[in-house]
Amino acid sequence: MSSQDGDLDQSTEPEAGGQGDQYETVEVGGVERRLEEELHEEFNATVSEGEERLKRTHRGLVVTGLFGGIDVGLGIMAMLAVMHATGSTLLSGLAFGIGLLALRLAHSELFTEDFMLPVNAVLAGHGTFAQLFRLWSVTLVTNLAGGWMFMWLVVYAFPQFHEDLTSSAVDYVTAGFTMETIALALLAGSTITLMTRMNQGTSSDVMTAVISLIGGLLVVGLEMHHGALSSVLIFGAMQAGAEISIGQWLGWFWWVTLLNMVGGLVIMTAPRIVRTWELVREERARRLSEGHLR
Repeated sequence: MSSQDGDLDQSTEPEAGGQGDQYETVEVGGVERRLEEELHEEFNATVSEGEERLKRTHRGLVVTGLFGGIDVGLGIMAMLAVMHATGSTLLSGLAFGIGLLALRLAHSELFTEDFMLPVNAVLAGHGTFAQLFRLWSVTLVTNLAGGWMFMWLVVYAFPQFHEDLTSSAVDYVTAGFTMETIALALLAGSTITLMTRMNQGTSSDVMTAVISLIGGLLVVGLEMHHGALSSVLIFGAMQAGAEISIGQWLGWFWWVTLLNMVGGLVIMTAPRIVRTWELVREERARRLSEGHLR
């Protein structure tokens, strides 16, 4: 063995009782890599992307939010086409993944995607709670507006979808506030947030497509209750003549959206913050020392 190889072996083995013992290691391709170092890299990427979302201009937020609603409408159009042809809820949910893929590749904004990354950025001192509220509120309103406009086109372009559209929407608004619907709303928020985390961990367009299709299969194929996604479907049914009032929609929308937030923030985001809490505190202290926080 060469001396260079010997040096490599020494550098990858932590000294007993030294700082290396603080790191958990895993064997990857025959080389030990420190999990804590990977976690640090992922944390930095999460904070960086979260800060970018928080500090978008008002115009940027409005545009990305509108396109987010349009992308959801695109997914619903694909969902209705498959449902009309096959009658399969699972296959139509898989088709809806086209909309989630469009969201990711077009860098549009979906309300429940804005939980993990921006919250980490705020806690790490790279944004404020006022910016977080602005991001959430503008994104939610523009998602709904963009979805309403796109579904107007879908309703007039495909009258053959009206029956499937109405049936699906009525099932949501008449489901009631039960343990089943509570669980479905919590799962919808946590699933979309997990998708965001998974997408952030890959640079492959193929994997992004796979994640999007799986998300559509789970959220729409299993008929979870999602405030933004399901609302676009309901808007289409209302425009197609379904007997659903604005009051009925609002009565369903408010509690579903709150539970989506709980699912995304408590089930998915909070454990991640706990896992990286030392990094969060360290970064916030650094920002404070540099005068970025007051």
